[in-house]
Amino acid sequence: MTDSYDVIVIGAGPGGYVAAIRAAQLGMKVAVVEREHLGGICLNWGCIPTKSLLRSAEVYHLANNAGQFGLSLEGGVGFDVASIVQRSRRVSSQLNGGVGYLLKKNKVDIIWGEAAISEVPEPARGVPGAITVSATAKPAVEPQAAIPKGVLEPGLYRARHIVLATGARPRSVPGLMPDGQRIWTYFEAMKPPSLPKSLIVVGSGAIGIEFASFYRTLGAAVTVVEMLPRILPAEDEEISQAARAAFEKQGMSILTNARVENVRTFDDSITAEVVVEGERQTLEAERMIVSIGVEANVSGLGLENAGVELAAGVVKTDGYGRTTVPGIWAIGDVAGAPMLAHKAEHEGVVCVETIKGLATHKIDKQNIPACTYCEPQIASIGLTEAKARELGREIKVGKFSYRGNGKAIALGAGDGIIKTVYDAETGKLLGAHLIGAEVTELIQGFAIALRLGGRAEDLIHTVFPHPTLSEMIHESALDSVRRAIHM
Repeated sequence: MTDSYDVIVIGAGPGGYVAAIRAAQLGMKVAVVEREHLGGICLNWGCIPTKSLLRSAEVYHLANNAGQFGLSLEGGVGFDVASIVQRSRRVSSQLNGGVGYLLKKNKVDIIWGEAAISEVPEPARGVPGAITVSATAKPAVEPQAAIPKGVLEPGLYRARHIVLATGARPRSVPGLMPDGQRIWTYFEAMKPPSLPKSLIVVGSGAIGIEFASFYRTLGAAVTVVEMLPRILPAEDEEISQAARAAFEKQGMSILTNARVENVRTFDDSITAEVVVEGERQTLEAERMIVSIGVEANVSGLGLENAGVELAAGVVKTDGYGRTTVPGIWAIGDVAGAPMLAHKAEHEGVVCVETIKGLATHKIDKQNIPACTYCEPQIASIGLTEAKARELGREIKVGKFSYRGNGKAIALGAGDGIIKTVYDAETGKLLGAHLIGAEVTELIQGFAIALRLGGRAEDLIHTVFPHPTLSEMIHESALDSVRRAIHM
């Protein structure tokens, strides 16, 4: 038994550790419980290491195309998969240690183990709740490189407020159960023992497409299978179409309206029957990556006994992190879509500031940027053109091609589109949808504009530096009123 905390956060991913640090900054006594690795999936097995892998692939691609830039590389260019993977693990390990440092710096206690709610808080009466922390039963996918010194032992811990930040895990379905050998999730795809010569990727969301892009760039024969009519189904349809064209130009095979059946694994291969619009075909490859989404980690937390309600498999919250039980809060992936690290971080801050009694604002989930770090990159925010029309909005659409941008041409990156959607009456920006070089950086300009209620006119009268890719933000706004200069 320890002294009671003001806040205990269960889960030290992006949402959890940020919530814990912010709560400590506000003068609260805080602990965070973690069972596997500081920084969660994002830092250890998602956002960060995948970007390291993709960066290696990008450099390899540029080196193979050095002649376009007047350069020559005698003897050609090669790669070592083990070294690429080792670099990605080093990057994660460095940042993992950084999270431990930040928690220590802010005097946040770390409790190592698996937590379950054993007593429900009663904030109105000032009665703390309790969690029971047991030693981690489920081994981590990879052993924790360095458990921070001074972590607290499993046991019973009390807190006035309990914040759930347990994240999500890869979704699996019968017939496509990962085995860690021939059928991979993103865990195995991130540390391949060697480069597979051929690969089937089931699912074309951000995770599936990023891995498809990585392996294709390194030379694997990649087939993407998507049940829906188009890849990247959450994106604007025009961007989705442009992405498909770019991937197919790179040699990627893409099957949409496709259903995977009868998967069979062998010592050195895997086969799958794919039904495409009634036509059946058999695919064979060395490996398969199953990337059909994620599901919230809600089991084993004692939520049913505590009375915490779920909705569609995630914890039901009110937008400030409150669950249906006072004193129990939820943030990040466990609280629902969009399941993005940056959304989790902001929810963590809103949650603990609400606990503290500060004036806070709900996060507008519609205006959270989404990024896919494939080649070419894809980024979006706000309403798609189709969604805006579906909502009955009268709109104006602006577009600008990378081919009209000087910096893009100089970079050798002339393929891409910037597309913006505005309210026809007010001129307010409703959404932005991008494909091309560095759009994952450009999207933040639109995020700021949306947050500030920006209009096409505001972007038109903003002076953008030349030569930059950001000038296309300006040109897309100009195009919405048919005033584009360089197109």
